[in-house]
Amino acid sequence: MKGTLAELQRSPQDAGKWQRTQQLLLGRQYESALAGYEALVKRYPRIAELWFELGNAAAGTLDFPLANRAFRKALDLAPNHSSLIGLIGQQYQNLRQLDDARECYARALAANPDSVDARINLAVWFEKERRLEEAWECIGECLKRHPRDDQARYFHAFLLHRRKQPAEAEQALRDLIADGPRYPYVKYASRHLLGVVLDELGRPEEAMRWVLEAKAEVRTITDTAVLERSYDQQDRQRRELLSSLDSPMLARWRAEAPASDEGVGFAFLGGHPRSGTTLLEQILDAHPEVTAFDESVAFAQEIQGPLEVIPPGLTGIQHLDSLAVTDRGRMRHRYATSLMREIPPGSKTRLVLDKNPSPTLALPAWLRIFPDLKVIIALRDPRDVVISCFFLNLMLNTTNVNFLRLERTVKHYEDLMGLWLRMKDLGNFDWIETRYEDLVENTETEGRKATALLGLEWNESQGRYFETARRKVLYAPTYHDVTRPIYRTAVRRWERYAGALEPFQERLAPYCRAFGYDA
Repeated sequence: MKGTLAELQRSPQDAGKWQRTQQLLLGRQYESALAGYEALVKRYPRIAELWFELGNAAAGTLDFPLANRAFRKALDLAPNHSSLIGLIGQQYQNLRQLDDARECYARALAANPDSVDARINLAVWFEKERRLEEAWECIGECLKRHPRDDQARYFHAFLLHRRKQPAEAEQALRDLIADGPRYPYVKYASRHLLGVVLDELGRPEEAMRWVLEAKAEVRTITDTAVLERSYDQQDRQRRELLSSLDSPMLARWRAEAPASDEGVGFAFLGGHPRSGTTLLEQILDAHPEVTAFDESVAFAQEIQGPLEVIPPGLTGIQHLDSLAVTDRGRMRHRYATSLMREIPPGSKTRLVLDKNPSPTLALPAWLRIFPDLKVIIALRDPRDVVISCFFLNLMLNTTNVNFLRLERTVKHYEDLMGLWLRMKDLGNFDWIETRYEDLVENTETEGRKATALLGLEWNESQGRYFETARRKVLYAPTYHDVTRPIYRTAVRRWERYAGALEPFQERLAPYCRAFGYDA
């Protein structure tokens, strides 16, 4: 049969071209990769993997209709290839095409009902959509077929936790840990989740012990020192840039702001992770004229990443300051295209809100590309922030590696919030701060402050934000917390872990004072 994988493998020239094109894709040279894949699928139109990779390249160029056509072609060519269908589902999930992602996960399971990965992927998706009973049934069937599978047993315990059955979750996790799970993720995630469950059960000493053990386990299977060095290098570059940035430069950037042609305004909601950004995002997103995006990758991919490539002979601040208006406009356009693909036609959106705590460290870049940006910074007691971050179990990257040790968690807080104190001192941009503790105490008062910065009037639907949140799939680690009315149990949580924080209190004290918390 013409155009098949076997035929391509018999051609060393074309096999080599495929390998080179894959390297272009991995290197994020999307335009070149797309041209290579388009040539390959003309010669080999029946290879599903080629179409899948073409879809990834098209998504990288922001040609989302082409990406969708390529993924659909791959699905048509490989209706029984469960693992490939699951990968396409993950790409749809990354692109936030949620109906397509769900369909792929269901199709992957139908193609191979005995696949643990396919069944767990679907169960995880159901849980993400807060369809807990369907997730429970899905994982129950998985355990019926594979009763000793590490991943299935872990997710069963996780669902017990989500169903508010902490005693049952604790026992399931202890049994799993005692059996010695072999799957690396389960080995540390089960210990981490046990710590979270014990924290909720009011047993902080045990909780901290298990979380510390989980994080030690992570360090045995990952070279975290490499990630820490990368973060520290980036931090040194940020500090050098910040030391050269001054108020007149920010004022000039603002004066140079090009006329907006996107038809909407832009706002950024940042602050340190675990400072209440997701809660405030949902309150603002409930406004009919606001569309909030939860931890989008658009800024990192279209602006922050390209700006990290500094031309020879220039410092970071020189590179940022010398950006031509055409370059700034192209970055702004690509960012808007990537972000706004989710806004449905006919939307009444007047303002787009990008909620993403970690890119607060890139605030100078935000203000170079968007000098008219509205900036909202969420504050929370620094000690609560540190403990809450330390209790997170996140995919490792150069930011999240800091949350494996308390000392590094405190350092990350100092880095990010130190940058914020410097930026607000420089001024020449529109900003407000809002405190988590005030938000949970008087939601409307704090919500009105943030809404006013966006140039909008408070809408009564914002007081019922949790009703809107239940209809959305959220990507923040706290996605399930914001679907219920305001709760106050997270305020002064740090006091249960005062002993663990004692060595760092002196370092956190200046931030407590700066943000109005008792040191």
